[in-house]
Amino acid sequence: MNKIKINILKALYESDDGASQKELVKTLEIPKKTVKKLEQALAEMKRYGDITNKKGVWRLKNPDNYFKASVARITPKSGFITRDDGEICEEFFVRGKDLRGAVPGDIVLAKKTAPAFEEKSAEAVVLAVLEESAGLQSGVIVSEGNRLMVLPDKMCAEPLYIAKFGSKQLHVGDKVAFSIKKRGEHHYEHTVCIEDSFGSCENARASAEAYLLVNGLHTEFPEEVLVQAQTFNIDEPDEDEIARRLDLRGEPIFTIDGADTKDIDDAVSIARTENGYKLGVHIADVSHYVKKGTPIDKEAFYRGTSIYYADMVVPMLPRELSNGICSLNPNVDRLAFSCLMDVSADGKISSFRFEKSVIRSRVKGVYSEVNKIIDGSADERIKEKYARVIDRIPIMTELAAILEKNRINRGAPEIDTEEAKIITDENGVCVDIKPRERGTAEKVIEEFMLMANNAAASLAMKEKFPFVYRVHEPPAEEKLLTLADTLTALGINPEGINEKSTAADLAKVIRDAKDTEKYSVINKIVLRTMMKAKYSDEPLGHYGLVMPEYAHFTSPIRRLADLSIHRILTDYVYALNSEKLVKKYEKFAAENSQRASVTELSAVKCERDCENFYMAEYMKKHIGEEFDGIISGVSPSGIFVCLANTVEGMVSVAKLPAGDYEVEHGVILTGAPNGKLYIVGDKVRIKCVSVNVNGGFIDFEFADNQNSEEKGLEKNV
Repeated sequence: MNKIKINILKALYESDDGASQKELVKTLEIPKKTVKKLEQALAEMKRYGDITNKKGVWRLKNPDNYFKASVARITPKSGFITRDDGEICEEFFVRGKDLRGAVPGDIVLAKKTAPAFEEKSAEAVVLAVLEESAGLQSGVIVSEGNRLMVLPDKMCAEPLYIAKFGSKQLHVGDKVAFSIKKRGEHHYEHTVCIEDSFGSCENARASAEAYLLVNGLHTEFPEEVLVQAQTFNIDEPDEDEIARRLDLRGEPIFTIDGADTKDIDDAVSIARTENGYKLGVHIADVSHYVKKGTPIDKEAFYRGTSIYYADMVVPMLPRELSNGICSLNPNVDRLAFSCLMDVSADGKISSFRFEKSVIRSRVKGVYSEVNKIIDGSADERIKEKYARVIDRIPIMTELAAILEKNRINRGAPEIDTEEAKIITDENGVCVDIKPRERGTAEKVIEEFMLMANNAAASLAMKEKFPFVYRVHEPPAEEKLLTLADTLTALGINPEGINEKSTAADLAKVIRDAKDTEKYSVINKIVLRTMMKAKYSDEPLGHYGLVMPEYAHFTSPIRRLADLSIHRILTDYVYALNSEKLVKKYEKFAAENSQRASVTELSAVKCERDCENFYMAEYMKKHIGEEFDGIISGVSPSGIFVCLANTVEGMVSVAKLPAGDYEVEHGVILTGAPNGKLYIVGDKVRIKCVSVNVNGGFIDFEFADNQNSEEKGLEKNV
């Protein structure tokens, strides 16, 4: 479509009442000598059914098919655009040739060409780029003849001409970030400027650093934020502030975290009482330091959450706060926000209150050490370290066991997510990958945090003031029906699974699979069935926890949601009535809920993608080696296999016997010439044949194709 036709469509899209030819000439600033071209374009567009003419007024034909959208993501062969006008939010698939050179962040005028079908997105074509994004893209330096060019990670499969090289010397294979200097009609026609270089694309850290930059996830803070942060470079809080607070420094309070944790934002205390337990959850009082409207507050809103991957952290708050005055380090005074709960012998909260406090942690506990105390394997060094609180640990485990039992009895599913612990050397290179362990101590802290989070949400609901809730809505009916079909295909009785299934029904599926080979796969399938948890200013309940109200109160150092509700609860504690709270925080709660949800999704994707770089880097040293794995997923393009260390790669259909492969019920790959099936959950032996660190891809093949086929199940006819 030539430029004049595109301009006509843009003009008619923006005009509610259409436009005459005269008006189009004026709007488009058509020179008199080219009016004939306008007339020809209008005639052709009418003939092709793009526009109509009634009484001399030109209008779009089927105007509902035209819309503004933002480009969400692209690949060398396709892309996705998102229409979001406040009422309609829909994603559209666009073929690469129909993107018209648009890149992520662009605002485009698009036309719908095909509706959504089953799990496929609706389709569209991009007609014009309305607003060009100034965002960066990533790629790798390649050599074309005697010229250095950049091959984009996304966008297109052809290298792009570099108009400006930047200040760093470039080498073939370097990972770079670039901006578009001059646009063409297609991606491969763009010319670019190199903005930064990160070293070899075969280095995971370099790929991760580039990823962060192009996705607007900055490791460094703006200058004004750093200047303000320096004012918090202090060892202990102000004495006058301490005097205004509940003094808990005499209580046996302590923290339990991972060995490498530096941003410690939660501590606990516990005592046995005549009727049960007195439990204290003490959270770093970040909101005391991060005041509304300050540079640090604005930056926290922008970032929304801390990002953790491999050995790296992209913090929400500057380290002067997160690792300094706000971190609940041992043997120093720290300001806290305490949730003090009276818990009955059967694990029910009989009363609770929130207090601004000052605490002094007795010890910086470590999960692995506390687990040794719990199982009786702690040596004298560990016992000496925990001497001042060691008598509290049995009480903690006792209460946590009661709380866990209550949660299970409510019907809350116990989903085990396989998280990877990536181990790097002094140069940041991945040297090992292990499943992240979750022992009794980890579970104890989780149960106590759940209690405090639930108490915060309960208070907000009872007093009816604005809040940022953590919500988890029930699964869509069609997903539950799909789950039933999937379980049947895997040979598992789907009893109780229907469009009205409760969390308890899903919990039973997981529990019944506990001692089977398909346990890890069933966990993933059930998890995919559920909705994603998010933040909302409406108390929609939490399906997975089987709680009518829930919030995130316990991690204000690393989550915007927690920091937001600390600010609201502070005013409540200081006796601001509900009416004033509504007036002050109604809009605040809605805006911060939305922002926290958006940034959480971005962070989760970032952590996953960056960890893929490190997994590929690790597997590069194991090319040619064989491993046992489990089929974790299937698609028309191949079979996903997960190893015991959580590394996942793909056996491409190109490495399978020639056939017409299709996916049935989302878990079975059919089409092998001998009728064999590849089923999710089956054990396989594979060989690592290649990796792409830059893309985070790992390629497997079956170690013995003949044997792998024989292990497949014959299709029942």
